[in-house]
Amino acid sequence: MTPQEIVQGQLDAYNARDIEAFMAFWADDAQMFEHPSKLLASGASEIRARHVLRFREESLHGKLIKRIVQGNRVIDQELVTRTFPEGPATVEVIAMYDIQNEKIATVWFIFGATLPG
Repeated sequence: MTPQEIVQGQLDAYNARDIEAFMAFWADDAQMFEHPSKLLASGASEIRARHVLRFREESLHGKLIKRIVQGNRVIDQELVTRTFPEGPATVEVIAMYDIQNEKIATVWFIFGATLPG
């Protein structure tokens, strides 16, 4: 699979709220960061736990706005709709993926404005 196909596959699984399909795209030792270096999750078990909860949200959806691919790096601009304790909202997100051995090895998120849902 190409890096673009891997990132699209995990986005499709995210939107389907299918944890098994979603985790198939992640390396066992993958890491998630809030850019530049705030660790959000380390390893497949922490990534899984983070998303099992998120996948319970009925409004959950990531809408791809733009994608840039260069080698094994994929950068997505997305609008992510979620249900927060305050209610539904949409968050602007930039996700920068590093693909190694056909798996997501590292992702960095830049969170933008939160828009009322």
